[in-house]
Amino acid sequence: MKLTKKRKLAQDKLEKGKAYSLKEASNLIKEVNTASFDASIDLHIRLGVDPKKADQLVRGTVALPHGTGKEKTVLVFCNPDKEKEAKEAGADFVGLDEFVTKVEGGWTEFDVTIATPDVMPKIAKLGRILGPRNLMPNPKSGTVTTDLTNAIKDVKGGKIAFKVDKFGIIHASIARSSFSGDKIEENAAELLQTVNKLKPSSAKGTYVKSVYLVSSMSPSIFIDTKSVTAPS
Repeated sequence: MKLTKKRKLAQDKLEKGKAYSLKEASNLIKEVNTASFDASIDLHIRLGVDPKKADQLVRGTVALPHGTGKEKTVLVFCNPDKEKEAKEAGADFVGLDEFVTKVEGGWTEFDVTIATPDVMPKIAKLGRILGPRNLMPNPKSGTVTTDLTNAIKDVKGGKIAFKVDKFGIIHASIARSSFSGDKIEENAAELLQTVNKLKPSSAKGTYVKSVYLVSSMSPSIFIDTKSVTAPS
């Protein structure tokens, strides 16, 4: 594929084969981003785990210190007695049967789904639709709860959920190209520290195999794993 002039200039700013420190990468990503819009900046972390084994399925949540830069649209499944709380906390869509029907019809115009424990049996059938999109409420990610106020405020404030995919990789949006290099670095470091803490005891060998920082329209930047992992 022929590179555009902008893409070639961006590529030329990267030293081939070099592993950058997180600080270097966080500043460089702004220079190599070629998008004319406020692009998403993502972190891709390849782990030395076997996701097919339940005890090595790395997943969790992290509150990014500077948020993601994107306003999250929140759908809350709950019974009428909790609807007022959810709406006052800032949920964008609140209800049960109406939204179950909409989701069954293919509607997924939301970023996060939160549910109270009592309605989980009613929305279990949505797992085939929401599961592959990582949108199914889950107690481990704090999205199945009776405390809707704090759950919604956490999400709106920059809390994200992450989960290793079937290839052993975590993909997470951690900033926007309009963020300063320092803010990108701090958000990325927070996610990496959290992932490090979740290392399964059964995982053998190198845990964090590779880390890349990339924007919506930029070459990826290889990060030196020694600079972002704790000694084992």
